[in-house]
Order: sequence, then structure tokens, then C-alpha cells
Amino acid sequence: MSKKEKGLKYQFVKLKTALSWLDQNLLFIFTGLLLGFIPLYPKIPLFDILPGYIVRVRAEDLLIFAALLTLFVQLLRKKVSLKTPLTKPVLAYAVAGLLSTVSAVLVIHTVPLELLHIGKTTLHYLRYLEYFSLFFIAYLAVKNKRDLKLLFGVVTLALVGVVVYGFGQKYLYWPVYSTMNREFSKGVRLYLTEHARVQSTFAGHYDLGAWLVIVLPLILAAAYGLKNRLLKLTLTFTFWAGVWLLVVSAARTSFIAFSFAMFTLILSFSLKQKSYLAKLKLFLGRSLYIFGLTLIIMLSFGHDLQERLAQVVESNQQIKAVIDRSKEKKGLLIKKASIALGLKKPEKPKNALSVEEATKIVLKSDQRPATTKPKTSNSTSQTKKTPSDVYVDIPEKVTVATRSAEGKVVVTTITKERTYSDNALKYGLSVAIRLDTLWPQAVKGFLRNPITGSGYATLNKEGVYQFTEADSTDNNYLRVLGETGLLGFITFYGIIFYVLLLSWRFIKQTKNQLAWSMAVGFVAATLGLLLNASYIDVFAASKVAMFYWATVGLMLKFFQLDKTSS
Repeated sequence: MSKKEKGLKYQFVKLKTALSWLDQNLLFIFTGLLLGFIPLYPKIPLFDILPGYIVRVRAEDLLIFAALLTLFVQLLRKKVSLKTPLTKPVLAYAVAGLLSTVSAVLVIHTVPLELLHIGKTTLHYLRYLEYFSLFFIAYLAVKNKRDLKLLFGVVTLALVGVVVYGFGQKYLYWPVYSTMNREFSKGVRLYLTEHARVQSTFAGHYDLGAWLVIVLPLILAAAYGLKNRLLKLTLTFTFWAGVWLLVVSAARTSFIAFSFAMFTLILSFSLKQKSYLAKLKLFLGRSLYIFGLTLIIMLSFGHDLQERLAQVVESNQQIKAVIDRSKEKKGLLIKKASIALGLKKPEKPKNALSVEEATKIVLKSDQRPATTKPKTSNSTSQTKKTPSDVYVDIPEKVTVATRSAEGKVVVTTITKERTYSDNALKYGLSVAIRLDTLWPQAVKGFLRNPITGSGYATLNKEGVYQFTEADSTDNNYLRVLGETGLLGFITFYGIIFYVLLLSWRFIKQTKNQLAWSMAVGFVAATLGLLLNASYIDVFAASKVAMFYWATVGLMLKFFQLDKTSS
């Protein structure tokens, strides 16, 4: 055999080895890419699915499609199997969702027999299935504990990247890409103003907060479970950086959910101690450490979060005055420090809009449901009142049709003074939108058909043929109940309950300290997310839902690997 032939043979063997390795690890590679890409890449759209609708195809959708295609090929080749702990529960929800969709179109007629309306309802149904697909991708990608360690490293690095970008948004005018309305969701570049909340690479501060509720308990639990001091220190520092980001996001509900998750985590570690004195000592010590340092971070950086938490206190004005004085003093200190260090404030970007400027040009159809119920006699006064969470009172845009002397109909848009409901003035605009509009609509949707609900994306419509550009309920329980009825509610939350049950069984059985810690952290994160779901549609928010179900896949595989190795 000549040298040339030997060289070709060597190259062929090398290529065959590389392809064989890729074949064995392609699903794992996709999982790592998704765990990093989903939280880090902003929600910049690629193209529309439905004309004018807020939900668009994004880069992560294409990445998930490629991963699913790989999974499908491996299933055909019998390299993997769909025998997982959640295969049957997810299939049950898929059937419930399909029945709800068919019922909405053919039985109760909440979805018209038109391609646009059927397409929107079907799109939401398929989105839920897309979120669940992340569980199967992650679960089947992992083959050993080394894979889990590498993927957890990706999650940690993703958190670092999200924190760094959040810092840049708050202090350096780094771009903001939001999906808070239809215009923003087109990929408009924004930058944050004083009262705008940090959302980092996410589409809104609520989504960022919910994602942190998942990640932070896992990071802290891993730090508690590891023996390597350097890794413990690194994860602890990363955890506190994430807490800072949660505080500056001013996501009030997520902060409460995070606090609940931390309480669950600390209590679980405390109860594991042998003596009552040891239990009490650990609980008090770690509570003082976690909540004390969190309070310091909130007092130092979380003025907007303080104001939002103060809205639930009756002495709101007094607390707000204290916060304002604190903010003013902090601003003077930062200004003096900047002068002393020779630092210059970065210039505002010329090719972007501030969040406030963008809000003023938003179309009426993009605004959230109004809370303009007539005020009671007790709320009338010569001085106009605005909700405590409204910093810029934007006039309401109203379309008016008039008929000219020649009989022609002329449609014009005028602005009028915006009025607010009693709930808005009492609890703030954020709460009032839910109490006055979103939650009652969800209940009405459930009552239309308690078994299968009124169908996906039907709860915000004022009429059957109305096409809403965005759909939300801001309460995931009411949303699932209203859209898919009791069948959808039981099968969807039944999956989460079953995951918690499997986690609890594992916690009682495992003798591995790290595995126990991670399982406890996962349970704390899930409970925190369930609390978060009472105020925001976290399981319908793409970045949050995708990441959560991928995490479920990793944790359930972790449980399985720990059992087989013990």
C-alpha cells in the first residue's frame, strides 16, 4: 500500500470516528446549545406565523426543530426510546388539548371556522407541545453523570451571561428587545429609562424573574451539596449576582416566589439535621444569611422593587417618601463617586428608542385590557389621581367614526384623558388589569365549557370573531382552566404534581449528598414557580417554559442515574 493510500485510509478512519462520535452525542450537543441559547439570545423574531400576531418564529424554534428531527431519526434507528416517566402524562395532556381545540371549533363555536382563528388556536396548542418536547430532548440526551455535570455548567455560564447583560442594560444602555406588545415584538431596539425594569435577554422583566426562580435555588443547592471549595465559592458568587439581577428586575411576584423557594430550601436542609438544636441553629443561621444579605441588596439597588412591594402596604405614601429620599441620597453618592473616579456616564444610543418613547407610539390594539370602570362617588375629586405604578400618564387613543354632510364616513383617532378604575387607584394598574378584566374573562371561558374550556387563545376576545394580537391571563391556573377546562387543568398540573412526587420519593431514598441537595433545590424551584404562576403565565412564557421542562428532563434522568449507580 502506497503512502498516499495509507494517508487516505487514515483520513477515512478519522472521519468515520468523528461521525460516529457525532452520531452518539448530537442530541447531547443540541441540549447544551438549547440550555445556553434559550436564556441568552434575545427574542428577536425571524418571521411571522400569523399576520399581525405577537407570536413569531424565533431562532430557538429552529434549534428545537433540528433537535426534534435528530430525536425522530434516532427513534427510527432504535437508538433511543420514548419510555420515560412522563411519556403517558404528556400524552394525556396532548389528548386533552386536542379535545379542547376540537370542542372550541365544532361544539361551542368560540373559535370561528376560519383559517386565521383556527390557526391561532392550533398554534398555542402546538406551542405547549413544543415546550414539553424539551423534556424528552434533555432526558434522552443524557447518558451518564458526566453529561449532567457539563450541562449544569452550561446553565451556570448562562446565568453569568444573563447577569452581565442585565448590568449592561441598566448602566450602559445595552439593547432591550421586548414582546410586551405587538410593535415591540417585531424586534424594535429599545433602551431602559429610570423607572423601566431590567429584563436582560428576556422579553420582559416578569419572564426574567420567573427564570431566576428556577435557576437560583438549583445554583445554591449545588453550592451546598458540593465539597470542592472553589466550586462552592464560584456558585455562591454566581447565586448572589443572580439575586442582584432579580432585585433590579423589580418583578415583585418573582421576588416573593424566590423568597418562598429559599425558605423551602433552608427548611429542608435544616430538617435533615439530627437534633432539634442543630435543626434550629442551621435554620436561623442560613435564614439570617440568605434573607439578610438579600435585604441589603434590595435596599441598595432595589428602589423600584421596594416601591412595588410598598403598594401592598396601607402606608404607601409614607414608605414611598422614605424610598424617594433614599434614592436621592444614593444618586448623589454615585455622582460624587463618579466624579472622583473620573467616570463618565455613557451616552444614550442614537439608533434606539427609550421604553417611555416607544410606549407613547404604541397602537391602541397593542395596549393591555383597560381598567376604565366608572369611579364611585368616593373616588371623585378635582385633582386627577393615577395608580401608584403609573409613572407616565399616557392619554387613551379612541377611534371615532363621523358622517360628513355628503354622507361619507370619516374615521379619526383622537386622544382623551385616561380614567382609572377604583381597583387601579387602590391596588395599582398591574393588579387592577387582572381583577377587572383578565381573571373574570378566564372564569367566563371556563364556565362556557367546564370540561374542555373555551379553547386556546380565546379568553381575551370580546366577541367570537375578534382577532386579538396577544393573549394572556396573568394567572397560569386560570388560563389553563379557562382554555382547556378541567381535563386540561388536571392533566397539565398533574404532570407537575407527578414530577414533585418522583422528586420527593428520590429525596427520601438517595444517600448521595449532592444528589439530595439538587433534588431539594429542584423541588424548591418548582414550588416557587408554582407560586409565581398565580400572577403571571409562566408555563406559557416560551423561555421560562422551555427551560423548565428541559430542567425536568435533566433532574429525572439524574434520579435514574443515581439509582442505577447506588
